[in-house]
Amino acid sequence: MPNDRNIYLKFINKKILHEKQLKYIIISKMKIVVTGGAGFIGSHIAEHYAKQGEHVVVIDNLSRNRLLKKNSNDFQYNWNYLSKFKNIKLVKADVNNTKILFNETKDADAVIHAAAQTAVTTSLINPREDFVNNAFATFNTLEAARKNDVKFFIYCSTNKVYGENVNRIAIKELKKRYTFTGKYAKGVDETLSIDLCEHSPYGCSKLASDVYTQDYGYVYGIKTGIFRMSCIYGTRQFGVEDQGWVAWFTIATLLNKPITIYGDGKQIRDVLFITDVISAYDAFIKKPMLSEVFNLGGGPKFSLSLLELIDMLKKLTGKSSKIRFDKWRTSDQKVYISDISKAKKLLDWKPKISPKEGLKILVNWAKDNITLFG
Repeated sequence: MPNDRNIYLKFINKKILHEKQLKYIIISKMKIVVTGGAGFIGSHIAEHYAKQGEHVVVIDNLSRNRLLKKNSNDFQYNWNYLSKFKNIKLVKADVNNTKILFNETKDADAVIHAAAQTAVTTSLINPREDFVNNAFATFNTLEAARKNDVKFFIYCSTNKVYGENVNRIAIKELKKRYTFTGKYAKGVDETLSIDLCEHSPYGCSKLASDVYTQDYGYVYGIKTGIFRMSCIYGTRQFGVEDQGWVAWFTIATLLNKPITIYGDGKQIRDVLFITDVISAYDAFIKKPMLSEVFNLGGGPKFSLSLLELIDMLKKLTGKSSKIRFDKWRTSDQKVYISDISKAKKLLDWKPKISPKEGLKILVNWAKDNITLFG
C-alpha cells in the first residue's frame, strides 16, 4: 500500500486530519469489497466506486434470483450489469464461506456489508435461516475484516432494530397518512432505545449485527459506520410484496397487477433514493471520524404513505391497480421517519432526490425493462 494512503489512514484513525488537509493528500485507488453486491443496494455501491476508478470486489451468492422469473439471464440482471466494468471482480460465493471471504478481503481498504436476508415475513417463517444470513454472516464478514486489517467497514442496518419502541411513539391521523407528534415530530433519532421491546426475528438478527459492528469498532479499532436505513428505493430494484414496497407498487402498477395493502394505507415511511445512500457512505469513508451510528432516510420532508404513493403512480403512469386491503401484519409500523440531523451534521450530507424526482426515475427504468417483470 503506498505511503500516502498509509499517512491518510493513520491520520483518519487518530482523528487528527482536518478536512482542509484532505485535498492536499493524493489518495491511491482503493480496494473495496461489497458483499451482496449483486443486490439492489450493493450493485449501486459497486457501480459507484467502479466509476470512481476504484478496484471493487463483489461477493454474492445470487440468492435473489428467485425473484425474477422470466429467463436465466434475468436471474442475474445486476450481476450481468456489473460485468461490463473491468475493475469489478465478481465472486459467486456465500459470505458464510469464510475461506473465500478471507481471501477476497486481503489488502482491502474498505468492506461494505450489504448482504442480508431482508424480509420480515421470511424471518417469521424461517428464523434460523434469517439468523445465519444476517447475524452469523455479519460476524464472519467482521472477522475477515479484522484479520485482514481492513480500515473501513460499513454495515447496512435497518430501522427495524428499534422494534416495537417505534410503535410506542405518539402519532396523529390525517386524511391520507399518520405522522409522529411531540418529541419525535422530526423523526426517530439514534438515541431511541433498542431494549425492552418486541423485535421480529429479522429485527433481532439485524440488531445483533448492528451491535457487533459497533463493538468491532470500539475493540479492534476498525472505522465502522452503521447506517440504520429507512425505505431505500431506486433503479435495478426488483421489489416484491414483502420487501421493496416503492419498487413493488411501481412494477405492479405498470403491469396492472393487484396490490394488497396491509392496514389502512396511511402508514408512512421516509424514503431515500439510492444515490443519496451512496453519497452518505462515501462521506463517512472520507470524513475524519471514528465509528458512528446513523439513522439514514429521507427525513420528514421526503416521506410517503402507501396511499400517497398510489396517487403519485397514477399521475406518473396513467394507470391504477386494483387495491385490496387486509389486516395489519406482525411488526408493522404505522409510522417510521428518520431524524437525519446527525448525518447532516457529521457527514455534511443531505438527501437531494425528492420522492417526486426519484419515483419518476424509477418508473422510467421499470418501463424500459418491463419484460423483466412480466
